[in-house]
Amino acid sequence: MRFGKTLRNTVYGPWAGKYIDYHKLKVLLREQDATGDASDSEDSEWTEQDEEAFVQELINVQLDKVNAFQVETSRQLRERTSACEAKLRPLAPDADQETPEISEDERKSIASDVLQELDRITKEVSELEKYSRINFTGFLKAAKKHDRKRGARYRVKPLLQVRLSQLPFNSEDYSPLVRRLSVMYSFVREILNRGIVEPRDTGEPRFGHDAYSSYKFWVHADNVLEVKTYILRRLPVLIYNPGSSKDLEMSHDDPTITSLYFDNPQFDLYTQKVARAPEAGSLRLRWTGQLNDKPDIYLEKKLVTDDDRSKEVKVQLKQKHVKEFLDGEYRFDKKLHRLEDMGNGESEQAESLKKDVEELQSFIKEHNLQPMLRANYTRTAFQIPGDDRIRISLDTNLALIREDTLDENRPCRDPTQWHRTDLDDAEMEYPFNAIKTGEIARFPHALLEIKLRGRAHNAEWVNDLMVSHLVKEAPRFSKFVHGIAQLFEDYVNSFPFWLGELENDIRRDPETAFQEEQERIARRAEDDMAVGSFMAGKPSSSVRPLTGSSVPRLSEAGSPIQRMKAPQAAQLSPEPSSPQPKRHVEPKPPAEQEEQPSATNRLASLFPSFPIPRYGRSTVRLPPGVREPGTWIKDSGPVRVESKVWLANQRTFIKWLHISILLSSLSLGLYNAAGKNNDVARALSIVYTLFALFAAGWGWYMYEVRSRLIRQRSGRDLDNTFGPIVVCVGLAVALVLNFAFRYSAAQNKAAEHELGLDTPIFPNSSTSLSASPDGLKLVKQAA
Repeated sequence: MRFGKTLRNTVYGPWAGKYIDYHKLKVLLREQDATGDASDSEDSEWTEQDEEAFVQELINVQLDKVNAFQVETSRQLRERTSACEAKLRPLAPDADQETPEISEDERKSIASDVLQELDRITKEVSELEKYSRINFTGFLKAAKKHDRKRGARYRVKPLLQVRLSQLPFNSEDYSPLVRRLSVMYSFVREILNRGIVEPRDTGEPRFGHDAYSSYKFWVHADNVLEVKTYILRRLPVLIYNPGSSKDLEMSHDDPTITSLYFDNPQFDLYTQKVARAPEAGSLRLRWTGQLNDKPDIYLEKKLVTDDDRSKEVKVQLKQKHVKEFLDGEYRFDKKLHRLEDMGNGESEQAESLKKDVEELQSFIKEHNLQPMLRANYTRTAFQIPGDDRIRISLDTNLALIREDTLDENRPCRDPTQWHRTDLDDAEMEYPFNAIKTGEIARFPHALLEIKLRGRAHNAEWVNDLMVSHLVKEAPRFSKFVHGIAQLFEDYVNSFPFWLGELENDIRRDPETAFQEEQERIARRAEDDMAVGSFMAGKPSSSVRPLTGSSVPRLSEAGSPIQRMKAPQAAQLSPEPSSPQPKRHVEPKPPAEQEEQPSATNRLASLFPSFPIPRYGRSTVRLPPGVREPGTWIKDSGPVRVESKVWLANQRTFIKWLHISILLSSLSLGLYNAAGKNNDVARALSIVYTLFALFAAGWGWYMYEVRSRLIRQRSGRDLDNTFGPIVVCVGLAVALVLNFAFRYSAAQNKAAEHELGLDTPIFPNSSTSLSASPDGLKLVKQAA
């Protein structure tokens, strides 16, 4: 797709006149596809005045226009955010005593108004980030076109890059504003949900990570901010070093995390993880920030089972003890003695620590493990304080760096050290430009990990995010596996399957993503029904059988409000081992189960385009504190429709025009050949003309209807059998009537022939008598 079309499709309606005028730049450049009349002679006539006009428009007009709008809009968003903070401050528990008492209803009313404003601000923050990105691309594209077409004498790209480096519109960081919005979202939710007690998981296990289900996704760089803003509306950003809770404007940066992964020269741990061996494990050292700041260092052993559940063994180390612990010389003797003395002997904590130390050191010694790979990334975490049922992390700027000593002549790490001192002593940061090309791999996408426990699997907004176009599912993705596969490809003989998709564009059309999810749900329901048939008719425990019209279908409305108000056919059912939720149907009375599906199926098969009412279904009840969304995630992005969809619609319209022309030609030929005395042929020609007009009108009407449905991302079916049925039945009736009239005329002619009425009485005369009373009288007289 050309950039000009991409730019038009990306334009945000309220800001329509503020984008780069890409077409005007192409006209000034005298681009052939813009003017349509460029020639070699015009190319040779490019003058200093032409060059000055183009550069003036690109650098001083368009760039200044875009930058001014971005700066002004960013300022307005910050001011609106500050206004929301001012409205919320009187509601804070530590508000000024001089402030008049505010009733609970007034508090909720203010919080509700602020929440609506926060939604608008959040949407515009996301749109502003898209605005900056598409305009930045437009300037680079225009400069590239100029240098390719006029680069023999003039080059404008270096000048543009210098100018861009002086402007903030393509490099502004929206994270501080996003954090402010997150804090206010959390505060507003607390006010609106006051007095509402949500059920807690009391009977579920709460130890370690065994109770969690983990789901992993890739996020394209274009969608990172949109994913952040979507999540922070439901979960606050987790601050690692929070300041005063009275300050709504947090300025803490997202932490940079370093993970140091271990393996042996044969890469046994890697091979086990790629092959999904039972109880495949990994070992890593992890710390936050720079190592020179002496952060807490954790040694973690992680086991992932076949059902995507994990178990961890972890100990905390000081930097000076890491090397000794890895060599088996440091065993926490002082800490163990202190715990035993405090616990009057063998305390439970001492036993647990001793067991963890032995397990970790035996694991290192048994597999001959050593540091092989470093993963450095920036993490944004989302979680409600005190409620760990939903935990979400978003990792960006992921760099994977070799940390091995496999090449004895040129080791990446000093064999006497447990880490690369050249990186940590110099406090290098992303993108690590000083590292050699073969020693680093920069991951092109962000990583989203969602951990759910208990009833959190039923959270609708989480399920909507996991099946949206904003993310791409990456099950069992591992930084350790990916880094080894890319940086040590000569040392391993197996690779993960996701390497083949790494170079593909993971962005998807929202409607396509939604339809794919509906198809997956339907297929899963069919599989569960098939499994139930092998169990003596008993359905699977996770999904109940879908009968008749209960199979999920795409709704006609594109708005989630309309879909929530409409009768629903299915409900979510948790499935810990898969990010796509399964559906089940509420049980119906026996009579309804026997009669309704068959009747509905018969009606649906006869009239597929008519909506069939679904009786006996209850509407969805939203949980406390959850409001109906304005638009689905699938409707939030730009409309991206494949060309074949539009071309198929145009092809169908052309077919209808073809039928109309054929019928018109038939009617015209029939009318001209009928003459003045053949009224039957003339009448049928008029009938065929009417059908030709109907075919042309119906084709145009359905073309417009389908074009509108495609633009609206509607889930309605695009087929309609009314028009073809009318044309086919009408033509069939006309042909039958034509045959009947012609057959009747042939019968009358045969009767006249038998009576001899078709032969002339006077052979020498050209006059013949018809079968009329006067003619019969003349015959009798002649006889």
